[in-house]
Amino acid sequence: METQNANPTILSVSDLPSRRLEQKKSSPSSLLSGTAPAYTRDPFATGTGADYSSSDDDESEDDSVVEKIDEQEIYDLIATISDPEHPLTLGELAVVNLPHIQVTDDPSSLTGRVLVELTPTINHCSLATVIGLGVRVRLEQALPPRFRLDVRIREGTHATGDQVNKQLNDKERVASALENETLMGVVGKMLESCK
Repeated sequence: METQNANPTILSVSDLPSRRLEQKKSSPSSLLSGTAPAYTRDPFATGTGADYSSSDDDESEDDSVVEKIDEQEIYDLIATISDPEHPLTLGELAVVNLPHIQVTDDPSSLTGRVLVELTPTINHCSLATVIGLGVRVRLEQALPPRFRLDVRIREGTHATGDQVNKQLNDKERVASALENETLMGVVGKMLESCK
């Protein structure tokens, strides 16, 4: 495949917004922290050295409680998708940006909406539709079905942005694309880098 944009702008991974990085920085690291399997922990033991579990292990999951999803969580899901043309992620190439994600999520409502606006690296990127499809597939796999997804190209950033937007948000076209083995092979490769 011929590279269309051989010299894209690349952001440093440390400069990308991430709640995951914040959690890693704020939690003290311990050599033994969380390394003992659950079955070796004594649930009745007390004291600092006896309990290796984190607070997450103690919380029970309740399927009836709906967690609110925000823009940072959506960004964390899609920023690590690999670009099909470069050995970099969509976050590093600034194809996805936190300010270009909008989430409408009221846990008391039955539906939510996620809008992701993509910024192609060049105005005539022929892979914009593939990248958008990869973002859509990632979000459909990760989010509860109550969310309506709207993946689009930011206005004025692509020569055929309107056409790409129609393709990305047409259920029949997306379903047809998902049946194409070659295309899904490319999307699968893009999603291998997701954390």
